[in-house]
Amino acid sequence: MTGQDDRSNVVKEALRNREERERGYRERAMKLFPHVCGRCGREFSGKRLKELTVHHRDHDHGHNPPDGSNWELLCLYCHDNEHSRNEVADAYAQDGPGNGQASFSTHRPFGALENLLKKKE
Repeated sequence: MTGQDDRSNVVKEALRNREERERGYRERAMKLFPHVCGRCGREFSGKRLKELTVHHRDHDHGHNPPDGSNWELLCLYCHDNEHSRNEVADAYAQDGPGNGQASFSTHRPFGALENLLKKKE
């Protein structure tokens, strides 16, 4: 059981460290920027201020420059939308045309065009 307890303590410590780091950059971002969502423009104050989140533009939560250049404040909805759009784009990029997949189409609508043009000359 000590192995399980050690792992549990490591996970708890990691979560605690992450929450502390997040509180730090959130507090700094809230001081630097107006309390307005950078996408939809909604203003936040009072109890609703907790609905405003810090989005890392480069998606690296460890990159927290003191000037806030990697942050933007987004409401919960716009923040979720931002990450969803990236996931969808990544999914399409993997399956999109020209990604090393062979074409299964055998129809060539202009396949004989070159020969027809040569005959006209």
